[in-house]
Amino acid sequence: MKSAPLGTGASSVEISNVSPHGFWLLIGGEELFVSFDKFPWFRAASIAQLNRVELPSPRPAKFPLVSRPGT
Repeated sequence: MKSAPLGTGASSVEISNVSPHGFWLLIGGEELFVSFDKFPWFRAASIAQLNRVELPSPRPAKFPLVSRPGT
Protein backbone atom coordinates (compact mmCIF):
# COMPACT_ATOMS: atom_id res chain seq x y z
CA MET A 1 0.00 0.00 0.00
CA LYS A 2 1.36 3.41 -0.94
CA SER A 3 0.54 6.60 0.97
CA ALA A 4 -0.47 9.79 -0.76
CA PRO A 5 2.28 12.39 -1.16
CA LEU A 6 2.62 14.94 1.62
CA GLY A 7 0.54 18.05 1.07
CA THR A 8 -2.17 16.33 -0.94
CA GLY A 9 -5.58 17.57 0.10
CA ALA A 10 -4.19 20.50 2.08
CA SER A 11 -5.71 23.89 1.52
CA SER A 12 -3.75 26.07 -0.86
CA VAL A 13 -3.87 29.19 1.28
CA GLU A 14 -1.10 30.79 3.31
CA ILE A 15 0.07 34.11 4.73
CA SER A 16 2.85 35.46 2.53
CA ASN A 17 3.66 38.68 4.44
CA VAL A 18 2.50 40.75 7.45
CA SER A 19 2.95 44.50 7.88
CA PRO A 20 1.66 47.10 10.35
CA HIS A 21 -1.12 47.83 7.81
CA GLY A 22 -2.34 44.28 7.16
CA PHE A 23 -1.30 40.96 5.69
CA TRP A 24 -1.18 39.21 2.34
CA LEU A 25 -3.02 35.96 1.69
CA LEU A 26 -1.69 33.69 -1.02
CA ILE A 27 -4.66 31.70 -2.34
CA GLY A 28 -3.79 29.35 -5.17
CA GLY A 29 -1.70 31.63 -7.37
CA GLU A 30 -3.43 34.87 -6.35
CA GLU A 31 -2.22 37.24 -3.63
CA LEU A 32 -4.79 39.34 -1.75
CA PHE A 33 -4.16 42.13 0.79
CA VAL A 34 -6.24 42.07 4.00
CA SER A 35 -6.19 45.56 5.50
CA PHE A 36 -6.40 45.97 9.28
CA ASP A 37 -8.48 49.11 8.63
CA LYS A 38 -11.16 47.01 6.89
CA PHE A 39 -10.73 43.90 9.07
CA PRO A 40 -9.72 45.27 12.50
CA TRP A 41 -10.33 41.98 14.37
CA PHE A 42 -7.11 40.63 12.80
CA ARG A 43 -4.97 43.50 14.16
CA ALA A 44 -4.48 41.91 17.60
CA ALA A 45 -3.90 38.39 16.20
CA SER A 46 -0.47 36.85 16.65
CA ILE A 47 1.51 35.55 13.68
CA ALA A 48 0.75 32.01 14.89
CA GLN A 49 -2.99 32.80 14.88
CA LEU A 50 -2.84 34.35 11.39
CA ASN A 51 -1.01 31.27 10.10
CA ARG A 52 -3.95 29.03 11.11
CA VAL A 53 -5.81 30.27 8.06
CA GLU A 54 -7.90 27.65 6.25
CA LEU A 55 -9.68 27.69 2.95
CA PRO A 56 -13.33 26.77 3.59
CA SER A 57 -14.79 23.85 1.68
CA PRO A 58 -17.47 24.60 -0.89
CA ARG A 59 -21.06 24.57 0.32
CA PRO A 60 -23.04 21.54 -0.91
CA ALA A 61 -25.78 22.46 -3.39
CA LYS A 62 -28.40 20.51 -1.44
CA PHE A 63 -27.82 22.76 1.61
CA PRO A 64 -28.33 26.30 0.25
CA LEU A 65 -27.93 29.26 2.59
CA VAL A 66 -31.58 30.23 2.84
CA SER A 67 -33.32 31.82 5.79
CA ARG A 68 -36.95 31.01 6.42
CA PRO A 69 -38.97 33.29 8.70
CA GLY A 70 -40.28 31.62 11.84
CA THR A 71 -37.96 28.61 11.78
